[in-house]
Amino acid sequence: MQVSTIGLDLAKNVFQAHGVSAEGKVVLKKQLRRGQVLSTFAKLPPCLVGMEACAGAHYWARELRKLGHDVRLMPARDVKAYVKRDKTDAADAVAICEAVSRPSMRFVALKTPEQQGRLMQHRVRDLLLRQRTQTINALRAHMAELGLVAATGRQGLCLLLAILADAKDERLPQDARASLKLLASQITALQAQIDSLDKRLHAQHRQCPASRRLETIPGIGVIGATALAATITDPKAFKSGRDLAAFIGLVPRNNSSGGKQRLGPISKQGDRYLRRILVVGAHSILKQARTRPDKHPWLARLMARKPGKLAAVALANKTARIAWAVLARGESYRAPTAPAAAG
Repeated sequence: MQVSTIGLDLAKNVFQAHGVSAEGKVVLKKQLRRGQVLSTFAKLPPCLVGMEACAGAHYWARELRKLGHDVRLMPARDVKAYVKRDKTDAADAVAICEAVSRPSMRFVALKTPEQQGRLMQHRVRDLLLRQRTQTINALRAHMAELGLVAATGRQGLCLLLAILADAKDERLPQDARASLKLLASQITALQAQIDSLDKRLHAQHRQCPASRRLETIPGIGVIGATALAATITDPKAFKSGRDLAAFIGLVPRNNSSGGKQRLGPISKQGDRYLRRILVVGAHSILKQARTRPDKHPWLARLMARKPGKLAAVALANKTARIAWAVLARGESYRAPTAPAAAG
């Protein structure tokens, strides 16, 4: 019997394949080394191949599609429900094979190498920002041990770097100065690398019409616009703006039963990077709303009833829905007009 559906459990070196026929009979159980995957699938007839959306999954999906197979990626969390008893590579492959054939299963859109490259710029930039923050905190902590404390922010850091560069300042011992200069040079190098990535992102932003339209939305800057444009290449994959907000993890967690609807905090599922960018942008709009409540009446009423962080999440949810409408309709953001006064 020919194999019709295959569940492929990915790994670094040893892959596990589980295939069944159209009648549901097991016809393939095999461990594959990394170099054997493509040659093995090249010998098989075109079939449905399921994989978890993990590291390297998009690469293997593109390669298997070149061989004529119908490859579908699934969230690992959804596949976990089909694992029976203990977790092994063979059990995972069986679960993937069963999950990919379910009509209600959700699938992950396949990314192109260009799309992955643009998203890597954001991930690398985020990593460099964290490393810069860690290095600055280490520099501040070491100098504080010697009584050299400065205010938070860029001005305080510049003051500490000036003390470090002054060889005549006797408050720093020679060994401490030699060690802390290494941290200062690392901060400078990290900042230069971040600036180079920012230049590339700004250049891509100017060349991308979708990114420029997204920047017109309040609370979305160049970084957020390029990240959204690189992640959401096909807005029609989402039925509505709420589906995009759920993909980012900005919708309430539903725990309803017995006809009673119970909504909790946001699910925090999906893309954490986009969620953080939208929430940070929402906080900047809230800051404006506190000084100009007449310009943001909806936010002013919301902040009067709810805490600030909850209002920021609600605004981020609304921003995600607006972003979907901007991408789906191919239009720029239009600010709502205030209703005319009666009489």
